Amino acid sequence: MTFATLRQSWFGNIKGDTLAGIVVALALIPEAIAFSIIAGVDPSVGLYASFAICVVIAFAGGRPGMISAATGAMALLMVSLVRDHGLQYLLAATVLTGILQIVAGYVRLGVLMKFVSKSVVTGFVNALAILIFLAQLPELTGVDWRTYAMVAGGLAIIYLLPRLTRAIPSPLIAIVVLTALSMMLGLDIRTVGDMGQLPTSLPMFLIPDIPLNFETLAIIFPYSATLMVVGLLESLMTATIVDDLTDTPSDKNRECKGQGLANIVAGFFGGMAGCAMIGQSVINIKSGGRGRLSTLLAGVFLLFMIVVLGPWVAQIPMAALVAVMFMVAIGTFNWGSIKSLVDHPKSSSVVMVATVVVTVATHDLAKGVLTGVLLSGVFFAQKVARIVAVRSSLSDDGFTRDYVVLGQIFFASADAFVGAFDFKEAVPKVRIDVSRAHFWDVSAIAALDKAILKFRREGAEVEILGLNEASATMVDKFAIHDKPGALERLLSH
Repeated sequence: MTFATLRQSWFGNIKGDTLAGIVVALALIPEAIAFSIIAGVDPSVGLYASFAICVVIAFAGGRPGMISAATGAMALLMVSLVRDHGLQYLLAATVLTGILQIVAGYVRLGVLMKFVSKSVVTGFVNALAILIFLAQLPELTGVDWRTYAMVAGGLAIIYLLPRLTRAIPSPLIAIVVLTALSMMLGLDIRTVGDMGQLPTSLPMFLIPDIPLNFETLAIIFPYSATLMVVGLLESLMTATIVDDLTDTPSDKNRECKGQGLANIVAGFFGGMAGCAMIGQSVINIKSGGRGRLSTLLAGVFLLFMIVVLGPWVAQIPMAALVAVMFMVAIGTFNWGSIKSLVDHPKSSSVVMVATVVVTVATHDLAKGVLTGVLLSGVFFAQKVARIVAVRSSLSDDGFTRDYVVLGQIFFASADAFVGAFDFKEAVPKVRIDVSRAHFWDVSAIAALDKAILKFRREGAEVEILGLNEASATMVDKFAIHDKPGALERLLSH
């Protein structure tokens, strides 16, 4: 990285990054507390984690402007560990999660994002938008009209203020105005302070108080492995989305290592494992944040607010933050994808909808994305298998039948390949031209073996023409048609 690039990523947008960092810090507080409650730990565990992860990822991450902190997806995976073994084992699992993520970065698992289709990404985005929206509904259940009025007022400020000025992010103005209004009028509505007790001291370095033996490793490793996968999946998907929002690239393998380092630090400072947050990342981008400074300041402001300004922060009405998250949900959802359901191929639409349905139904991002990726693979295999063609022609003397194979031969197209030959035709010689075909796997080689041996069984001499180098290597390694007894084994079947 050149000095100019480094300078741009840190100081190319100081005002926008600073203001965006404040907005993100305010939005992180209630969510970090809520995720701590989900995991069954003290609110300080989520808040300290969010601070540590934000600060570290600002330096070590591969995607400038992306926000990482304690998340709901990760918190859900910690519940049984905390319940059965306690906080200290959670901190150890967090450190191990980070180590596994660093290893993933060095083995370049970030390249796996190449196998995630656009339909899966769109489904992931839409599912997260729906989950963000649904997560706000408990704040609007069983409340009086004043809460609804505050949310409506917040949305009005968020969407109308930019028409007058964009000097200060409208979500920040909405939070300040609604907090001041609530305090002046003495409104009896739910506030951030009602979510849980805010810590009043700085996080301290500590080593998890657990036995360092194989039994401990056997307890925490399954949790850490799951946290590693879910954390990297959500982080890499979020990085891809932020790439699209900002029209800038990111280093996915560096992001893996950065997330790992951030979780190691979080574990040693009393925090839970975390990953990238699409909601807060969108807030950051929409509020003008673009560089690493916005992520760093989000963490710094978060700690400053809870430790120094705790009594004031506790007065922020949840209605104000609900309005901000509604903005995130509306802005995150890909509204054009609804029209695309009709315009795009049915397979793409099915992948997108399946990703949304599974993610929303299970509240598990990993399951939703895995479903979408598997469906994409199945549809792709079916599509490729359908374009296999075998043409044939008979020589003028009726002595030789020439077959020309076109397409990709693999497990999904192997049967169609074999079925294209006429084995009962009594010709002395058969030539199979595969110069415009490729044999990908052992199923393809087995199909080629079957075709050759069936022709030989009928007394025909078989010649294979045009094998490319990669296919020839597969044939040399796995084919059996030239090995002793191959024809006898076919006849016995």
